[in-house]
Amino acid sequence: MPNYRRLRVPGATYFFTVNLAERGGTALTDRIDLLREAYRLTVAEQPLRCEAMVILPDHIHAVWTLPPGDADFSRRWQKIKGRFTHTSGLRGAQSSSMAEKREAGLWQRRFWEHMIRDPEEERRAIAHCLSDPVRHGLVARAEDWPFSTLHRDLRTKVGESPTLQAVA
Repeated sequence: MPNYRRLRVPGATYFFTVNLAERGGTALTDRIDLLREAYRLTVAEQPLRCEAMVILPDHIHAVWTLPPGDADFSRRWQKIKGRFTHTSGLRGAQSSSMAEKREAGLWQRRFWEHMIRDPEEERRAIAHCLSDPVRHGLVARAEDWPFSTLHRDLRTKVGESPTLQAVA
């Protein structure tokens, strides 16, 4: 098995992008309840602090802080992706190698992650999450996109919310 070069620092904060294999699809927002349940089950087993997250039709951006002593973000994404694929019943185009490994072909095999190194970098990552629906032309204002932690944080005070501090 390949050894991908990932910076794994227990308790660190990371910015992620996770894509469906077929760009331009709408599976994630069409079946948002299944994705939310996959996330809920995974986080119940392997907790994390979600600083920000946005679900777009074909990809996810997230900023997560892992617990002290824990750097296993890959397993969390594997569980979320697997649970969503299983419960949705969706399949994508499969290569022979995917078929051999019993992969459904729905997701890109890997994901992009970046370890956040300072508060300014975290602010930019959170702002990127929240503004992505606007960048993709899905809405005119970030608060108009329903699948974002922005709504969670609008229910809290700005001073307590890293999300709202990032967009303030």
